[in-house]
Amino acid sequence: MPALLPPALELALDLLRCPACRTRRLHPDRGSLRCPAGHAFDIGRQGYVGLLTGARATSGDDAAMVRARERFLAGGGYLPIRQAVAQLAADAVSGHGTVVDSGCGTGHYLAGVLDRLPAARGLGLDSSVRALRSAARAHPRAAAAAWDVFRPFPLADAVADVVLDVFAPRNPAEFRRVLRPGGRLIVVRPTGRHLAELRGRVPGMVTVDPAKERRLHRALHPFFEAAATGQVEYRTFLTGPEALNLLRMTPSARHLGPAAPDGDGVLPDQVTVSVLVTAYRPR
Repeated sequence: MPALLPPALELALDLLRCPACRTRRLHPDRGSLRCPAGHAFDIGRQGYVGLLTGARATSGDDAAMVRARERFLAGGGYLPIRQAVAQLAADAVSGHGTVVDSGCGTGHYLAGVLDRLPAARGLGLDSSVRALRSAARAHPRAAAAAWDVFRPFPLADAVADVVLDVFAPRNPAEFRRVLRPGGRLIVVRPTGRHLAELRGRVPGMVTVDPAKERRLHRALHPFFEAAATGQVEYRTFLTGPEALNLLRMTPSARHLGPAAPDGDGVLPDQVTVSVLVTAYRPR
């Protein structure tokens, strides 16, 4: 266990609340965070804190998915999406600010936002320990915590200037609770054209629900209204390894198993990337 609190976690410490008590603050104590009632949460060697209590979440990305995602994102395949998210966050924050990334994965998009906001701090929440090992190292000002984003967040009320939800599950009531009144929720989700060429070659891939936008509107409408929406769409060329990484980093990787193609002439050499990026203001 680390003897000292990781710097990024120290920056974010005032945001956190004990997940068992719900209201008590946490303080560092010999390689863990502890509340006044004695509930303790270990800080991993990689710098993230494990706040999950009770039954563990089961939907987090496994090690193979995380490795594939790291390799693909490092090649810049989704760079325009990262830039669009960072721009919307910059429009919402001036100077110091707090960015919470719900379902942060490896911290790729949170790091992009913090690069754009040199005075801001960040906190990523995710249930995948393997992803959090990367997220805790993604940026010097990005802390990381293990958490199931379907549960009430272990955060104080109205602490975030921006909440990110990039290809991740949504918890609208908690997004609203942790956002400050003038804050922004930024949601990224695929359109029906996203990775269409890949889905055409791999029939077992998960498709985009045509009713996705209606369901999103119903879920968010009680808490948020759209402030700005943009579409990011482009075609990107892929090498064989890039196409494999793209396939293996998607949720479809869980369903394909040994039947997944090996990329030898099966996967496309270019795909359409198509997503909607919306900034929502709290109601």
